[in-house]
Amino acid sequence: MKLTDLRGILQYIPQFREKTFIIAVDGAIVTDENFANILLDIAVLRSLNIRVVLVHGAAEQIKALAEKQGVRTSNLDGTGVTDAATLQLAMDAANRLTHEVMEGLSANDLRAAHTNAIIAHPLGIIQGVDHLFTGKVERVDTELLNTMLNQGIVPVIPPLGFNGEGKTYRANSDSVALAAAEALRAIKLIFITTEDGLRYNGQLIRQMLVVDLQKLVQSGPGGFGPEMFSKAQHAAAACAVGVQRVHIINGREDEGLLAEVFSNEGIGTLIYANEYEQIRPARKKDVRAIQALTKKAVEAGELVRRTRTEIEKDLADYYIFEIDKNPVACVALHIYPAQQKGELASLYVDPAHENQGLGRKLLQFVENKARETGLTELILLSTQAFTYFQSKGGFSEGTPDDLPPSRREKYDHSGRNSKVLVKKLKAAG
Repeated sequence: MKLTDLRGILQYIPQFREKTFIIAVDGAIVTDENFANILLDIAVLRSLNIRVVLVHGAAEQIKALAEKQGVRTSNLDGTGVTDAATLQLAMDAANRLTHEVMEGLSANDLRAAHTNAIIAHPLGIIQGVDHLFTGKVERVDTELLNTMLNQGIVPVIPPLGFNGEGKTYRANSDSVALAAAEALRAIKLIFITTEDGLRYNGQLIRQMLVVDLQKLVQSGPGGFGPEMFSKAQHAAAACAVGVQRVHIINGREDEGLLAEVFSNEGIGTLIYANEYEQIRPARKKDVRAIQALTKKAVEAGELVRRTRTEIEKDLADYYIFEIDKNPVACVALHIYPAQQKGELASLYVDPAHENQGLGRKLLQFVENKARETGLTELILLSTQAFTYFQSKGGFSEGTPDDLPPSRREKYDHSGRNSKVLVKKLKAAG
């Protein structure tokens, strides 16, 4: 995404203005040379009146300090046993990192404050093992955080929690970010890591419905990388408690944060709740989007050229697949009631969203809609994608004689010599 593409940014601003983003940055990214660019991206978010809370980890720094001081510790991420020596390492590392974050925010003219907003209690004894100074988030001081946010201050939260007696506990930064997102009713939780996103069995997950991620998480950490299973767990948990979108991105990608937030395709992994995407009837304002979506396919001869007037005339037949209220695919169902047939037409998916199953979802949607309408057969015409419809949609090759008379007349005059595909439909229910 080019930052000069103001239209791409402006369409999101009404959705995001005065909403809260939790940005959780791994310790390895805070000390990366690209972190300065991430802070610039955060400055852009703040300039658009987006409320930002920054949570940071410290595992990389704790490891480095432990090696330097000769301290043996296995609890780098705040989930294992934290003895007194490891707690001291965690406090030293976290305080240094928080200072670096504060310096960076100040360099971008952003007001920020280091907070003690995480109230924690001891994780306790688990399977006979006392976890000592490892803490679990008990609650988040939302009053404190909201006071800061209302005054335009960026709260900076380290991976530490405090109890009512002033004792400090080491906390896992992913769980801190999750707790903050839930308590502040954030609309986005963004994990910034050293990875391109979540991978499962080596395959990068670009977008996934939370229920599908939950199934993968329940099957155990095997398919995920060892450092990313926590992201998967907390992403699923965040959507389950009301966070609409969870993003996992590579913090070493220049301008990656803005590209993820202000574009449909993003750069990393997006986990979303059910309302993230939907298929809806086209509206008059969608005519231009339908023409823009199908332009390349029309130029390539895949789809028939349709004028604005033609689309408006049949607008009730069109459906839009939208992501974050932006059209990314379209399809039409033209009905011939006398023959009880329907024509699947104008199916097209934006190239940025190919190979994500959108075409198959639209196919299934049209098929279900046709059944509900009482149609007994679907037809479609294709010059180049007929093998896709045969393999993915279950269509069989027919002949022009399968077309309704009015459609046959248009077919004969078009000169396109398209293949005719047909699919018999069983009654709904």
